[in-house]
Amino acid sequence: MVRTEQDLLGKRELPAAAPWGIHTLRASENFPPILGPVHPAMIRALIRVKRACARTNAELGFLDAERAAAIEAACVRLLADPPADAFPLDALQGGAGTSTHMNLNEVIANLALDHLGRRRGDYAGVDPFDHVNLHQSTNDVYPTALKIAALEAVRELGGVCAGFQGILQQREKDFAAWVIPGSTERVDAVPITLGAQFGSFAEAVARDRWRTVKCTERLRTVNLGGTAVGTGLAAPREYIFRVVEILREETGLALARGENLMDQTANTDAFVEVSGILKACACNLMKIADDLRLLSQREFIRLPAVQAGSSIMPGKVNPVLLEYAIQAGLKIQANDLLVADCASRGSLQICEFLPLLGHALLESLIILKGVIGCLTPFVGGITAQPERCRVALDHSLGLFAVWVPEVGYAQAGAWAAEYVAHPGGSVRDFLAHKLGADRVAEALTPERLTALGYVTAKKGGPS
Repeated sequence: MVRTEQDLLGKRELPAAAPWGIHTLRASENFPPILGPVHPAMIRALIRVKRACARTNAELGFLDAERAAAIEAACVRLLADPPADAFPLDALQGGAGTSTHMNLNEVIANLALDHLGRRRGDYAGVDPFDHVNLHQSTNDVYPTALKIAALEAVRELGGVCAGFQGILQQREKDFAAWVIPGSTERVDAVPITLGAQFGSFAEAVARDRWRTVKCTERLRTVNLGGTAVGTGLAAPREYIFRVVEILREETGLALARGENLMDQTANTDAFVEVSGILKACACNLMKIADDLRLLSQREFIRLPAVQAGSSIMPGKVNPVLLEYAIQAGLKIQANDLLVADCASRGSLQICEFLPLLGHALLESLIILKGVIGCLTPFVGGITAQPERCRVALDHSLGLFAVWVPEVGYAQAGAWAAEYVAHPGGSVRDFLAHKLGADRVAEALTPERLTALGYVTAKKGGPS
């Protein structure tokens, strides 16, 4: 069974039961599967925008109650249980998102016809253009939906960052007693505590968490009501002033209509800013993952064993989750370049490349949320290796630097040269011979090593 639909290019036959129409058919033929489907979060956000537009038009009397109720019922159905064949288009497409938008208009129209007991394709009942798309354009609907999808994903990302920060802070407390050699340029430096190392990880994640919260301010300003180029052409003024209020009620998000809708339609730098924040988070994640690999390699910590590491070497366990995080970070960095390039290539009144920009941005958000969610329990399972920490510290040349304030650089350097020339025990034992075991032990306590500098006696005052 087939039905025939017509657009400005002519007539086409399509399956009678298809929930989409001729515009979706042509787009599916033009854009083969490459990146994969349009992100589900984007589809959900588009549905919510369409629902808010229908409600606004009904409230203001531009859409009759029966059609409005049918459109809303279709949106509810799509949000709850969308047909498997409803959204067949690939994420990589030309046209600034028009193909996806028209796909949605057609699906909503046909499901609304289902609700009214009419056959699919009978657009006299509910038309994709005249009813579902009333007072709208791809150029205000699509970027508004992308901001909604990004806002919700950013909010979720902030939650997982908080959990990751918390577990790193717990490791900071758990490992506060273990002193290890610090490292600069992958060579032993002055001593630190293992806990302090995890504390520095936690601070980096805290900044990521703060940045994700702040970037939502850029996403809350939308251009819905601006129609094609931000002038609101073909939309009533009362609709323009009301539709964002209805959308705010629909989503529960603190959305605001942009003061300059032409600016909000033409410029997509807000997405670039958010993507840059995600890249910063990815960079911190990669640094933490790489540092954990180094700490494990030096046997200061033991990583949880999550799977066998080799098909030929029995007993080998690799840091696969850390490698996973590093690769995820590389992908997010690549996506950031895509977002920036897409935004910069928009021309005059719109950004034609929003489909790829949106896919990359949402992909980065989902990747970050997933990877941090995996790393949090993994880091919670890390244990310290106290004996290895002690041995490494006792043999570290960085211990000589501890005594520079007391004996001077030249004397500490002479001791280091003497030790290197005649190694025969640990650096700790060497220093104990020079200074006394008690003085060395006191100088190397975790409290002394993590204090901010040392206290001096004021001139003319008590020592």
